Amino acid sequence: MPTIEKGDKVLVSGANGYIAMWVVRSLLERGYAVRGTVRSAAKAKFVEEYFSGLGYTDKLEIVIVEDIIKEGAFDEAVKGVDAIAHTASPFHPNAKTPDDLIKPAVHGTVGMLTSALKHGTGVKRIVVTSSCAAVLTPLPTPTVFSETDWNESASREVAEQGDNTHPMTIYRASKTLAEKAAWDFVEEHKGALTWDLSVINPPFVFGPAIHDVASITALNLSLLIWVNMLTATTPKPKDELLASNSWVDVRDVALGHVLALERPAAGGERIVVAGGPYIWQEWLDAANSLPGDPLPGHPLYKGDPSLLDGDKTYLVSYDTAKEKRILGLKLHTMLETTQDTLADIAKRGW
Repeated sequence: MPTIEKGDKVLVSGANGYIAMWVVRSLLERGYAVRGTVRSAAKAKFVEEYFSGLGYTDKLEIVIVEDIIKEGAFDEAVKGVDAIAHTASPFHPNAKTPDDLIKPAVHGTVGMLTSALKHGTGVKRIVVTSSCAAVLTPLPTPTVFSETDWNESASREVAEQGDNTHPMTIYRASKTLAEKAAWDFVEEHKGALTWDLSVINPPFVFGPAIHDVASITALNLSLLIWVNMLTATTPKPKDELLASNSWVDVRDVALGHVLALERPAAGGERIVVAGGPYIWQEWLDAANSLPGDPLPGHPLYKGDPSLLDGDKTYLVSYDTAKEKRILGLKLHTMLETTQDTLADIAKRGW
């Protein structure tokens, strides 16, 4: 199917989010117009003022969609756009019931696709933000995952445990169920679609924030975990310092969304965008290798560098061959992400 061209208008849902703000910025910087959805006038004001400060007033419009699970919530927003980046989905550790995360994730995604089917006559492609939470199943031994893998265990746990399910398991289930619902929708309606679907699956996302954040404690969850580790004031146990997962810079995820809209080969593909595996001690070493005092007022935690003297064990890593073949991102390094994120926090005076 045709892909977007410079000057086209792209709808970005949840445009005030951590990843979404960088998606909007990447689109604007590459010559596209953007229509963003947010949930309130206050959120709209922040997004408009931020991008106005960068000189993009004429290329950006913000519309309010208060409730993404309401039937027809995106019906008006999809009209007159050439593509869609659906990023809106909750990610927080405070879910009391599975529906707190699963309902908005699934209904919001299906609702966007339904609106695009009914009213998005000019839409050429839709990119949905999924997650590696929909890919990996936590295992006790080092494992390399790929786009062929699905996290089936989280959904089973939710079905079995209901309201007693751990919030992070509910989150993982929400991403799996929402992504599967998207692919099922495309299969069910493939004869009627004028657009195709691409899905981006990032692991833990770190990097500088440009969304509306008033303090360190108000950061989005993944970045808050990162900051808390680097500025820890009490010693962490060895197993926590050696805890392993995979990560990606938020700017690379955002550009990945844009490239997935631009590249014909991304249509119909599920694409893992990952910077690589990590051990927490590696982040501490990177931060402490920076010159001067990168975060005034917050002594950086050193951990135990000797823990990395032997072989490193990365429990979770990803085969990113598809991303390299289709998107070809030049990914930020761990040191670049660390330096830029700490510099941003220091600039804010936190």
